[in-house]
Amino acid sequence: MPGFAEVRFKGTRRGYFNTGGLDLAPGDGVIVQADRGEDYGRVAALGSIAERKCSSSGGCATPAPTMRVLRLADSEEVRRARYKVEDERRARLETRKQVARHGLKMKVAETEWQFDRKKLIIYFTADRRVDFRALVRDLARSFRTRIELRQIGVRDEAALLGGVGRCGRELCCSTWLPELRPVSLQLAKDQSLSLNPAQISGCCGRLMCCLMYEHDSYVEARRRFPREGRTLTTERGRERVVGVNIFNETIALRGEEGDVRVVTVTELKREMRARERN
Repeated sequence: MPGFAEVRFKGTRRGYFNTGGLDLAPGDGVIVQADRGEDYGRVAALGSIAERKCSSSGGCATPAPTMRVLRLADSEEVRRARYKVEDERRARLETRKQVARHGLKMKVAETEWQFDRKKLIIYFTADRRVDFRALVRDLARSFRTRIELRQIGVRDEAALLGGVGRCGRELCCSTWLPELRPVSLQLAKDQSLSLNPAQISGCCGRLMCCLMYEHDSYVEARRRFPREGRTLTTERGRERVVGVNIFNETIALRGEEGDVRVVTVTELKREMRARERN
């Protein structure tokens, strides 16, 4: 069975390739087959791990990748890949000038040269459909290569450009997060967070990806607590749950007279057992 390799390129772009019997390790720089040419990337996963990721992402249209890893990149190819970043910056500036000249309502986020310079990928965001046929013709004349314009969302743009989050660390989506998944407001509600968008949104303006990280733990922890709004019968009679603090393991109860008290989960269970015995 042919070996699987997940290869990552600039930003969040990745592909799955047949290793062709090459002895590879995660982190290796490799030259792979690309659209009418060759491209440079780094091995992110191999073997069964890459195969599972390929299947779960829908990246495998066939049982095995049709494109191959051609060879390990030598030191000169690694150097060329490092220096093409400056060429991509110049291409980005030129593309933005052309967009402005054509008066198109689109934002050029990033550019990426295929390693062999046979294709230039231009990533952009736009609020609505853009007719960029004339732009592509002018860009093809300027760069003398094939042009691919790829529209991305604001979360993909943040992953591509990188940045620093409110936690003071580099954005997860641009460093280690394997894929961007939908984040719903229900995650913030389950964690009793503020629903103010300014406080739970990331640099991209969408809900922060990290809302997902501890969500399962919050849901599991809350199972030990009564639901807010529920009425319980304790030693003091009927009391309504008005607040839950899963960190301190305390519950706020309001009695029929309107008085509020705070008890621990252990104390509440003891009171309810005592009430049942009586």
